[in-house]
Formats: sequence, structure tokens, C-alpha cells
Amino acid sequence: MTEKLRPADPPAGFETALGAFASGVTLVTVADDREDVGVTVSAFCPVSTQPPLILIALAVGSYPAELLGRLDRFAVTVLTSGQRMLAGRFATAGRPGARLMLNDVPHRRGSVSGALIPDDALAAMECEVVTRVPTGDHLLVIGHVLFVPNVAESGVPLVRFHRQYRTLATAG
Repeated sequence: MTEKLRPADPPAGFETALGAFASGVTLVTVADDREDVGVTVSAFCPVSTQPPLILIALAVGSYPAELLGRLDRFAVTVLTSGQRMLAGRFATAGRPGARLMLNDVPHRRGSVSGALIPDDALAAMECEVVTRVPTGDHLLVIGHVLFVPNVAESGVPLVRFHRQYRTLATAG
């Protein structure tokens, strides 16, 4: 039998240990009736290829988590190192709507999700929620990938490592 998690302070060094895990940086966008919403997410994980599933983790109490608690379609854009400014914009607390934040960035509206998708990214996926799992201080959202409107032939990914955006060094 699995024991339930109990609220407790994390062990010393836990957050630093998590920061030592390098992860790609994505932009998750959702089209709401009132506003387009976006958030920078480094907690992204491919789950399955058959069926095509991905997972994102959103902070509980955030507007994007609230939206994906009731809406089913969203887009995930895998950012390039050249989109660091965009990642920073969407990671800022109290940010304005996604349309305003993408005003000076070439983008399009996803044909399946209706969400805004910035151009020139490494990849973009339009998804439909299949499972929501409230866990700790996050909402885990598993999405079925319905459409892939963009995959770049090459590019350098934006990476988050030790709480900073970094660029992978390339061997040459």
C-alpha cells in the first residue's frame, strides 16, 4: 500500500538539488474567452509517443492553472536560446495578457487550440487535456498532442539551470 504524502518542510538542499537539473524552457499558452494567457514552463516532460502525450506542471493558484483546470485546449512552444527575452516576459508575476506580450513578436493563433504560438521556436504542439492531477503545490496536466504546427530543422534550445536561463554549448 502506498503511503500518502504528509505536509512537511522540504529537506535542506532540496530546491538547490532541483536547480541542478537542466531542463528545456517552454511557453504554454491558453485561449480564454476574455484573454489569451501564457506562462513560461520548464516543468515539461514527454510522456508517450503512442498515444502522443506530454506533461506540464503549473503552480497551484496561478491563473494558467485555474484556466487549465476548466479549459481543455492549450499550446506548448519549445523556445530557442534567441527567445530568452520571451521566456523572461512570461515568467514575470503580474504580467499582462499574452496578446500584449507577443505584440512585437511574430506569432499566429493555433488552428486546433486557438492559443497564440510564437514563430521561430524549436517546436510547437497543440494539445488537449486528458488528465489533471493536483499534486503538492502544482497542478500536473497531461495533454494529448493533437497537432504539431512547427518543428525547426535546427536551433539551439533555451535551458534553465540553477535558476537561470542558459544556452547549451555546441561541440564543433
